[in-house]
Amino acid sequence: MKYKKILQRNDKKFYWKEGDLHTNFGIIKEKDIKTKSKVTSNTKKEFSIYEAKFTDNLRKIRRGPQIMTPKDIGRIIIETGINKNSTVLDCGTGSGMLAASLANISKKVITYEKREGFAKIAKKNFEDLGLKNITIKNKDIYEGIEEKDLDLITLDLEKPQLVLKHAESSLTSGGFLVIYVPTIPQIQSVLNNLTINLQVTNFIEILERKWKFENGIIRPENQMLGHTGFLLFLRKV
Repeated sequence: MKYKKILQRNDKKFYWKEGDLHTNFGIIKEKDIKTKSKVTSNTKKEFSIYEAKFTDNLRKIRRGPQIMTPKDIGRIIIETGINKNSTVLDCGTGSGMLAASLANISKKVITYEKREGFAKIAKKNFEDLGLKNITIKNKDIYEGIEEKDLDLITLDLEKPQLVLKHAESSLTSGGFLVIYVPTIPQIQSVLNNLTINLQVTNFIEILERKWKFENGIIRPENQMLGHTGFLLFLRKV
């Protein structure tokens, strides 16, 4: 079951699904959470209440393997232009962060995960997020792709070069193949094995640095989110 409301007191957030909410600031009754935008606990502490969005629930999913970060997911969505009419194949599901993000805005998502344990984690996450347009298959992508006329294929795999021919035959004309890998040798292997109908449209690494404001001073955080992976964008022409 996904979270429905978020109760906030100062900078503390409490996620609510159902029933009375027990916090270190006291107990808030379910009937108050459902009907009010401001509530007071039994210890007279006040909370603001607002609807939990998809992204709020996404941040709370169960995690198994390393997840793709929002900075990379966002670029995939913008670069490929997927929308409510798009059919997408995601390979290397992991915990399902990317697949869930794609399913939230596209018509249909199919995701392949050969490791049964990870597939179970992802399946539960999709159910908790309330996603009905996503299908997870316990399948090895290296053996081939069943689906055709795909608008986007994403690969988060050790050897993406072994999937290039499968991807080319399954993509619709103008469809995108996005490869997410951590090392340059993996990228080089892909570039050395490109098929004639797959053309590189972009090759990037995204770095993210947060800034903070305190005591009237604006300055960058001491640590930044650096290298997480390379993004190689290919298009079928």
